Amino acid sequence: MALFRPEPARAAGHERAGPRPGANPAARRAEGASASERIGVLLCNLGTPDAATPAAVRRYLAEFLSDRRVVEIAPALWQPILHGVILRRRPAASAKKYQSIWLPEGSPLMVYSGKQAVLLRGYLGERGCDASVRLAMRYGQPSVASALDALKAEGCTRVLVLPLYPQYSGTTTASVIDAVADWTRATRHVPELRFVNRFHDDAGYIRALAKRVQEHWMAQGRPDTLLMSFHGVPQRTVDRGDPYVAQCRETAHLLAAQLGLDKDQWQLSFQSRFGRAQWVGPATQATLEQLGRAGTRRVDVICPGFVSDCLETLEEIAIEGRAAFTAAGGGELQYVPCLNDHPAWITALAALVQRHLQGWQPPPR
Repeated sequence: MALFRPEPARAAGHERAGPRPGANPAARRAEGASASERIGVLLCNLGTPDAATPAAVRRYLAEFLSDRRVVEIAPALWQPILHGVILRRRPAASAKKYQSIWLPEGSPLMVYSGKQAVLLRGYLGERGCDASVRLAMRYGQPSVASALDALKAEGCTRVLVLPLYPQYSGTTTASVIDAVADWTRATRHVPELRFVNRFHDDAGYIRALAKRVQEHWMAQGRPDTLLMSFHGVPQRTVDRGDPYVAQCRETAHLLAAQLGLDKDQWQLSFQSRFGRAQWVGPATQATLEQLGRAGTRRVDVICPGFVSDCLETLEEIAIEGRAAFTAAGGGELQYVPCLNDHPAWITALAALVQRHLQGWQPPPR
């Protein structure tokens, strides 16, 4: 059953009959311009080092932690700390962590995000939407600018930008919008642009998450507790009006309802604290330790805010989180993989794209 039913519109990039003989020049120009239009879809994830080496991690962190959206500290104060302390100490330790999760094809985040782009293009094409789909990383390569250049070179006059962050935050989604804006300032003929700001409550996304959990439970049995761990943010980010935490909580409640869980069968937490500032809680590691001390026999952890597995899921949760849980007296921690290239997620992603392409393409077949 089709989740979304866009209103009929001419398919971008499809040829149609030429102007009638005698049509005025303006009509002929409009006709020709319409025939050459093509839709582009830009998927954008956070980014990853291009290798599991200290040098590659240093380059990546330098770009990531220099974004004023990510670290809201005056550059005059922050840059000496970043270059004098963090970029000297952190890359070597982080590189070892990346090495523990690196795939033969490369970074898990890049591998799975790339598969999502390829599968999305095929799924849309099978349903009559011949869109160009490109993947970008906000930090690292391929950059937002290079991906937009590629779409423009393919003749795309309309581009949908979809940050792969289900929950909106100024630290993530807005930073992608900044990168697109930077590209437009250097581009004379800017294509028509649309943005997907969030999809934390999208029905297809929630169903895909539930499907992932249900398949895991069918294979492994049910745990005592399901922990939903989201990436954390500083408390001041929320205090300044960022809706991220509220959207994380809504996602968690929707997923719990989809799974039919009672309140005592699941918990929510926030991970990946960085720096000394106060961050939103409860913290994932502290929650796992508390569950361990309580003698929990098995906890399953899913990270709904990540659509692709990455360092924060495969290392921080599946390795460090498991160690913290068992050291505190817990039994078994099982990690439920991200959506990655799961068919239910590709279906949901395509439906989300089609909804936001309304007016740019005909209804899906």
